[in-house]
Amino acid sequence: MSITIELPHVGESVVEGTIGKWLKQPGDTVKRYEPLVEIITDKVTMEVPSPVEGSLVRLLAEEGETLPMGAPIAEVATADSPEGAEPATATIEIETEPAAPAATAGEPPSPGTTGYLLKNVTPVGPTGGAAIENAEPTANSAPGPAPATPVPAAPAAGPAGQARLSPAVRRLAQEHSIDVSRIQGTGLGGRITREDVLNFVESGPSPATAPQVAGQLSADGQEIHVPLTPVRRMIAEAMVRSVSNIPHAWSTVEVDVTGLVALRASVRAEFEQREGVPLTYLPFVIKAVVESLKEVPTMNATWGGDKIILKNRVNLGLAVAAPDGLIVPVLHNADHLSIAGIATGAKDLADRARTKKLTLSDVQGGTFTLNNTGALGSYVSGPIINYPEAGILTTETIQKRAVVIDDAIAIRSMMNICLSFDHRINDGAEASGFMAAVKSKLQAMGPGTSIY
Repeated sequence: MSITIELPHVGESVVEGTIGKWLKQPGDTVKRYEPLVEIITDKVTMEVPSPVEGSLVRLLAEEGETLPMGAPIAEVATADSPEGAEPATATIEIETEPAAPAATAGEPPSPGTTGYLLKNVTPVGPTGGAAIENAEPTANSAPGPAPATPVPAAPAAGPAGQARLSPAVRRLAQEHSIDVSRIQGTGLGGRITREDVLNFVESGPSPATAPQVAGQLSADGQEIHVPLTPVRRMIAEAMVRSVSNIPHAWSTVEVDVTGLVALRASVRAEFEQREGVPLTYLPFVIKAVVESLKEVPTMNATWGGDKIILKNRVNLGLAVAAPDGLIVPVLHNADHLSIAGIATGAKDLADRARTKKLTLSDVQGGTFTLNNTGALGSYVSGPIINYPEAGILTTETIQKRAVVIDDAIAIRSMMNICLSFDHRINDGAEASGFMAAVKSKLQAMGPGTSIY
């Protein structure tokens, strides 16, 4: 007899998933808890393990196919299946909260990013039963990428030993605008040394080639038709849902961040040496935003049809340009973190978003979203709200400009912040009050402001 494997339910807001890649093929032996298939949802991409041990008999869903949660996706024959028994299903439950520190004897190991299987997987009867940039910004560029929750004290070295770059190596790479992920480290444990960077600069990057777009040429040869990836399709559907269901209104405010630029410059070297992560402008902006959300709670809310739902927690979504498309991991309880804690936590989220190591809990529960569009050189923007939140804020590029202060012309570092908000929940007065609060907090930052 064969047991039917179903597409697991991964959260109330996730109603369907797409088969990204089968990790086993018919005829393969599969062990219990062994990754069976990669599932893509509008929240996260995850590997789903097999709830039983046996031989994969048949695939009931093809790669690229989108199915409702609970739909049958595969059949596995098990050695202990009684002859003549009716087909049955095995259920997988995905962990949506952080795993417990340790598992008791006899229980399956911590799920990590592959989910958690129900301890009772006995058949249950016939068919029954989820742009943050790598480049460090300068005073004339956008507030930098996102950093968030504290990073473990001794992180394992990542690809090419990037987990711990010395300040000298990091500074040298920044001076030459080098993406260190392209450098092969020769130091202990694969760490990148100063000599590695200099050798890379001397040899020069590999010649740039025109981007290759996979697609089909039209009959007249004048167009290339590029099929949608599952992630691109889900992003498109999410954007349409947002603009179709939420009446967007928009506002922008100019902020003098001269003091903020000086503050970052004064603490950056010591912070990066101590914490081992970049100190960009974005953590300072996040701090101002989360404090302002506490002052204007209707911006930290959702529309409930016949009511407005205010959120007691401030869980800030951070838009990240991941390899497969835009993703918004969530910095939970961001209002309880210092600027330093925000920096390390957001960097951790961004890194895991780019390497597809986010868990479902990392992308759930967001109450407001922040996007650093200035990292792309943007001066002003009109962002689309991350449904069903009440607003989204963008930080734009920092530029030195001549401004009038007390009837005198001064050169100041200026930045625009742009807000899109749900006009059902907030009017101009509330939106302006929120923007004024963010502006005031950013302009109050300067040398001497504590980041811990």
